[in-house]
Amino acid sequence: MTQLYEQYGDAAERMLHFVETRTTDQAPDIMQVPVKDYLDPGRWQMEMDRIFMRLPLMLALTIELPNINDYKAMSVLGKPVVITRAKDGRARAFLNVCKHRAMHLVGEGTGNCARFACPYHGWTYANDGKLIGIAEASTFGNVDRETLHMTELPCDEQAGMIFVILTPGLEIDAKAWMGGMYEDFAALGLEKWYYHKARPMEGANWKVAYDGYLEGYHFQAAHTNTVATRTPSNRADYEGFGPHIRLGFPQHSITRLKDLPRGEWGAQENNGYDFIRMLFPNFSFFLAPEMCQFAQLFPGPTPDRNTTVLNYIFPEKPDTEEGMRALDEMCDFFYNVVLEEDYFLGLKVQNGLESGAMAHQTFGRNEPGNQFFHRWIAYFLDETGQTPVPVMKG
Repeated sequence: MTQLYEQYGDAAERMLHFVETRTTDQAPDIMQVPVKDYLDPGRWQMEMDRIFMRLPLMLALTIELPNINDYKAMSVLGKPVVITRAKDGRARAFLNVCKHRAMHLVGEGTGNCARFACPYHGWTYANDGKLIGIAEASTFGNVDRETLHMTELPCDEQAGMIFVILTPGLEIDAKAWMGGMYEDFAALGLEKWYYHKARPMEGANWKVAYDGYLEGYHFQAAHTNTVATRTPSNRADYEGFGPHIRLGFPQHSITRLKDLPRGEWGAQENNGYDFIRMLFPNFSFFLAPEMCQFAQLFPGPTPDRNTTVLNYIFPEKPDTEEGMRALDEMCDFFYNVVLEEDYFLGLKVQNGLESGAMAHQTFGRNEPGNQFFHRWIAYFLDETGQTPVPVMKG
């Protein structure tokens, strides 16, 4: 933790400077992004194929599958996915599809079972993906069972999080993918936390929604009575780790750090400043004193929409009904802020983009996170290898 706290302390020092000088982190220049990048169906399909189908996506926390035989089934970009924990304790992911007639094996949600029986014809699979039973096999005919196991997806569990790639056969190394952000998540010990609940919401194009997570320039205008009461607008610190971002927001109270020894500043998260930890392309993790909210943005089903799942976790489960009720109310408050302020505005932005009012969106020098995000999208979409690796504020 010492090295991590040194990084946090350096970020806190920069944030304090921004507040005291009424400045913020900046890119070298402005950046324009074509409006068609948000609207064009062909471009959107390339994003699905080259980003969301090829890169590791954080689909579940370890604490969502804490026990042997636990599973989580969900729809991800229209694909039925089930994550399991078999008797060897390892997390695996599969397409939730029977190899007989393509029926979903288990309904969406969580549960605990050692095998899945297809509700259509009764074929049975172990939760390690192996086909173990064909109903009335003597009448079915000869088949090669080795070709009829569930289709496995690349899956890796690191730092209390389960990552999955939606294309079978690709290599996955979640720790390497997180890069410099791995230590941030490993230090939190998420595998010991309490998972409270998840709530979905509908929003605009996935990039419109994610753009809102990447800057605090909008706080005063859009969150006057909520976020802006805690955090000054247009004051932020950005650090890039591969395509990922650690985004620091000072609190109005950050000047209190000057009463502490400089060596203690790195241990003051939520006591003068906050971090939002972003994993490309669709994950945002906000740790607050009251609880932790993390968002998973899933594009579609059409280019102008996304479904965002907001998840709520806490270091410990409240031990009283009153504590549980207070936690639930706080989670709902944070959810409503995102829904009624951020995503409401996002849908208006989507309509504005579709109106033909302009050809480009302009990201200012004070929005380096957005510029970084869009440069990484361009990097992954360019299969010629000509696009240079993006550098934060470079």
